Order: sequence, then structure tokens, then C-alpha cells
Amino acid sequence: MLISASCNSEKSKELVKKETTLQVPELSIQFDNKIDSIIALMTLEEKIGMLHGNSMFANKAVERLGIPELTMADGPLGVREEISRDSWAPAGWENDFATYYPAGGGLAATWNPELAHLFGNSVGEEARARGKDELLSPAINIIRTPLGGRTYEYFTEDPFLNAKMVVPFIVGVQQNDVAACVKHYAVNNQETNRDYVDVLVDERTLREIYLPAFKAAAIDAQAYSFMGAYNKFRGEYLCENSYMLQDILREEWGFQGIVISDWAAVHDTKKSLEAGTDIEMGTPKPFNEFFFADPLVQAVEQGEISEAEIDKHIKRILRVMFNLKTIDGIGQKKGSINTEAHFRDAYEIAAESVVLLKNDSGLLPMKMEGVQRIAVIGNNATKKNALGGYGAGVKTKREVTPLEGLKNRLPEGIEILYAEGYSERYAENEKAKFGDITLSGPVPINELEPELIEEALEAVRSSDLTIVFAGSNRDYETEASDRASLDLPFGQEALIEKVLEIDPNAIVVVIAGGPFDIQHVSEQSNALVWSWFNGSEGGNALADVLLGTVNPSGKLPWTMPKKLKESPAHATNSFPGDDSVTYEEGILVGYRWFDTKKVEPLYEFGYGLSYADFQYGDLVTDQQEYAETDTVYVNLDVSNLSNMDGKETVQLYVSAENSKVERAAKELKAFTKSLIPAGETIRLPLSFKVKDLAYYNVDKKAWEVEKGTYKLLIGASSRDIRGEATITVN
Repeated sequence: MLISASCNSEKSKELVKKETTLQVPELSIQFDNKIDSIIALMTLEEKIGMLHGNSMFANKAVERLGIPELTMADGPLGVREEISRDSWAPAGWENDFATYYPAGGGLAATWNPELAHLFGNSVGEEARARGKDELLSPAINIIRTPLGGRTYEYFTEDPFLNAKMVVPFIVGVQQNDVAACVKHYAVNNQETNRDYVDVLVDERTLREIYLPAFKAAAIDAQAYSFMGAYNKFRGEYLCENSYMLQDILREEWGFQGIVISDWAAVHDTKKSLEAGTDIEMGTPKPFNEFFFADPLVQAVEQGEISEAEIDKHIKRILRVMFNLKTIDGIGQKKGSINTEAHFRDAYEIAAESVVLLKNDSGLLPMKMEGVQRIAVIGNNATKKNALGGYGAGVKTKREVTPLEGLKNRLPEGIEILYAEGYSERYAENEKAKFGDITLSGPVPINELEPELIEEALEAVRSSDLTIVFAGSNRDYETEASDRASLDLPFGQEALIEKVLEIDPNAIVVVIAGGPFDIQHVSEQSNALVWSWFNGSEGGNALADVLLGTVNPSGKLPWTMPKKLKESPAHATNSFPGDDSVTYEEGILVGYRWFDTKKVEPLYEFGYGLSYADFQYGDLVTDQQEYAETDTVYVNLDVSNLSNMDGKETVQLYVSAENSKVERAAKELKAFTKSLIPAGETIRLPLSFKVKDLAYYNVDKKAWEVEKGTYKLLIGASSRDIRGEATITVN
């Protein structure tokens, strides 16, 4: 429907303001005079000790002046177990168990900023309880390729959704006197050749796609620290890239925190320090050999670097430490860890992350009348993902698997017949390949084992209901490696096909962090569910969705292509590159490409079904014409026509008509997620600022809002558009 009319704008504005209020702890400069007096007492060696790792996750203390170590911990899935001071080996503590939280992809799939804040606050409490000053999280690089090894950890393919989720996460962490370290700054969008690949991207694409979430982290969330990425950008390593670290981060965005290098990402003492890197962290080697260690002392003594330059970086570090109350500890939060409250937080996130992809014939929620036996098929029913792969994991006392979740939630008396179905096996001494580029990830053995197949099929024949758990795991999707293909590993597709031949109504559940080629599975199955590496309570949350205790409300945070070649980085043959990679698709990343090029995906960005039936009413704007300084307020009635309460995420996209520059067919500019009780109609307010319609004018080096008409598109996904309105910007 095409409606643009007046509404109760004052009520709309009030509601929007209530929903978006967030108390942001800012990085105060009130301690700067005290910091200057402390720096005046420090020796050169003491200063330089603070600028590099003195253990795997801390710099050096200056005990005589009461300056402790700045302690750090990995944290994308929760606070990492304690490791040895001089190696990656576990320290062997008995008190470093932590809550395992859903991975970034799962959090993003909730489309719920309130849950992002809950996550940040909860993991911040755990970091504080462990005595950590810095949590090396969140990781917010744009998902450029569906093959990305860290897609499970990153948030989304969309800069707007990224920003809306990352800001409350950071605020939640930092409310606990813990600094969030936002990573990996920036254009670190592949693991292949990540240590040296030179990323070439035009300025408009950089500003519109790859920087907005980092900008929001710096300005809106007041993040205390950033992590410099491994790769190069336009010929310079990012930890020595003054354009990114000085011109944009500090001068444009006003960032006053600290920049920490990714581990072993510094390549030059003078360039990195003067470009804006404050602390060099690294992998095991003598800590005095770091670029910011003995070589830096020598550079100062030889007059290559001034001591005033050193003082600038020390002041930044001490400013963060004073804001965290680390220096004297007075009034610092105490935190808590591994608690039932935190497990409940992990459950809440997981429960809203599960995406219902297909539900023909209403097979879900599961109908338990007359069911005596359930066949549970697939290794992923028992696979645990808190630890695994290359990179940060969590040592946790609780990780409920899908099989355990079903046992916990199914009515008494129902027998579960579990069959592994396939084995997680990898080839030895081989490497995955993409084109002519060698990827370092594990290569799955895709042949099914006959005895496992027969055991699985016999369980299906003997049961009243079947659930197949397929997908991936954190050994297969991992840091330092991109996948070689989108194929389901370990022969799972053949297994699913055999199961569906016996039971066409078998429920298929895919657990993974990034897209896979499930087109054939989708076509054959009648019930298809997507879940994630979903934390300590993931199995319970998933079981509650399958049984209908929880109405699924997750929406895909990225596009699932039918074919890899149809995804933009691959359609343009610009992944993974070699020594350099050019982002040929420009601004058309993710759904922007699919919608603009009219390529039909398998499942689009923002897609997700519900057990409820939501009907959208008229889209109404508060005005028809706007000035550049205005805010556009929109109201929309959404009705739940079912007999089950449910949450719906309403998405507002904008299309710039008759633009003088290339624009995507539509761009996400607002969304809201609300609980709509059964049989009720709720009026939902959305808003965005007119300046959010701007594109980056490269010639003017400024953002520009074009005058003219814009089409507002309201929908349940980027493809499921339910209503339209047109506004004019004067």
C-alpha cells in the first residue's frame, strides 16, 4: 500500500526516544593533570614496558608508582580461560570457568539491541570478576564473503544493523569498568592471506560500508579501545596506517582511547608508533624483542623517536586505566562469573536467535500427541562448540547440546533413539583450495560410513518423529582459515536425503555460523530450522523453539545465496585475491547486490518465519516533506492473527529515486522488534534522521543528502516488502 499521511507525531517521537535511550560511559579526561605528574616520574624503560606485551595478555606494570598491568582477555564467546604468561598453553586454573555466550552471528540474528546490551553487560561482569581490564570484543567486520572463517563471530553484512547492535554491546561491557576493544579495524574481511593482503577499496565504499559500525563504536558508544587489524590497506599495514588511525579515528571521530595491535600485527617500530598504535601485543617470543620493546628504546636513544611521542601513548593508556579505576581500585565494580543469572542471559539471546526457514504443513512446533519415539540423527546433536578451532573459546561448566536440550524438555516417557549418522573426520596433510589460492582450513572427509547410515535409518524407521541435526562446528569454521566451498561437510547432504526418503516430514536443523549450500535440503524438506554456536544454554533454547515453548523470532543477519558464484565478492571474481584484493563490488555488499542486480537468493537478509501470523497495516509518516536536519517518524500497525504470542522484527528500507550516483536498490535505515500478543494489534514507531540518507561525496570529502523523493519500504525482510510510502527532501 502506498500511503504518506500525517499521524500523531508527538506520540511517535516520545515512543522512539524511550526505546533508544542509553547511558553511555564516556572516556573522561579529568585525570589528565594527575597523569602528567605520574609520567614525569617515569623512566624511559618503565614507559616502554607499558607499550608492549610483557605476557601473552598484559603489558608491564610500574609497581613503584602503583601502576598495575593492563590485563586483557579474548571474549567473543565469553571470557577466555586463563593461559600461561609466556605461551598459549592453558594455565591450568580451577577458577576460570565462564559462561559460554552465543556467537556474534547468533546475537545479530536476534535483531534486538536490548539483548546486545544484555550480552555486553553480562560478559562485562564476567571479565571484571576475572580481573580483566580489556575485553577483546566485539568483532564487527562486515561479512563480505559467505566463506569467511570468522563469519560465526562477526555480526552482519549490513553496516546499519552492525552499528545498532554493537553500540549497546560496548556500553554494556564498559558499564562494568571493563574496556571493550573493538576489532578488527578495519577492512579485515577475510582470513586468507590476512597477515599481508593489501585491501584496495574506494573511498565511498570504505565510508558507507566498512566504517559506519566502527564510527558508531567510537562516537556513539565511546569505546575505550580499538584493535588494529593484520592486513594492509592501500599499501600500508593497518597498525602503521596514519590515514586510518590518525586522520579518521582520532581527528575525525575524536577517539581518545588506545589502539592495541592484533597479536604480531606490528611490522615497524617508528611507523606504527607515530601512526597511532599504542600497545603492541604478540605471539610467543622474548617480550623484549617486540618492536615496541628494546628496538623502541634504541630508537629513542638514537633520536629517531622523541620521548614526547612516547609520553603521548603512555597518557592514553593511563587515561583508560584511570577511567577503569584500575590504578587505585576505589569504587571499581566487582563483577560475577559463571552464575545462573548469566546462563539465563545466554538463554535469552539464544532463544531469540533461532531462525525458522521453512515450515510447510505446520510441522513445527512439534506435535507430541501419540509420539512415543523420536529419532535424533546427526553428530551435531551432541557436538560442543565452546572450545574448538583456532582462536578464542570458553572453558565452561555448562554447554547444553541439542540432544541434551531435547532430553530436558520432552515430556516424560518419550524415548529418544540417537544415531550419529555421520562422523566428523578430516583428511590428513592436505589443504583446502579455492581456485589457485590455498586455504589453511581442515578438509572434511565427505564419504559416509555404511554402518552409521544404517544405524541412523533404522532409528528413523523405528520412530514416530525424526529430527536431523546437520551443519558445521567451530573446528570447521575457524579463525585463520576461510572455507573452500559452501558444501555441507562430512556427507551430510546425502545423509539428509536418505532420511527424508523414509520420513518426508523429518525436521532438519542446521547449526552453523555462516551460510552453507542448503538449496537441495531446503527443496526436499518440509521443516527447516537454523541455529548457531549458541552458548551454554543453546540446546535448551533450541528445544524450546522446536516444541513451541518459544516462538522463533530470529532473522538472518546475512544473505544465503543459492550459489557461491552469485555472491558479490565471487560474482566479481574479487575474492580472495593474492598479495592484494580489490573490492570490485563496491557498495553493493550483501543484500544490496542481490536486490540491485535482481539475483534471487536462497534466503534473503532479514528473513525468518514465525509460528504466529503477522499482518502489516498502513505505513504512515508524520510529514510528507522534510528538511535535511529533520527526523522522519513512521508509524505502522502490526496485527497478530494467530493464537500464539510472537515477536516480529519490522524492517524499514529506503530507496533513493533518480539519484545522480550509484545507489543500492534499497538500504536498511530502521527496524524495531516487538512482542505482539495473540489476536492483538500493536502500533509500532520507527524513525531515522534525514542525514542518514546521505551518500559519501568523494569529491567534496563529505556526506551529502540529495534533494528529491525517497521511497520508504516496510517489510519482514529485504525481499518481503509489505508497504510503501514516498517522502520528499527539500
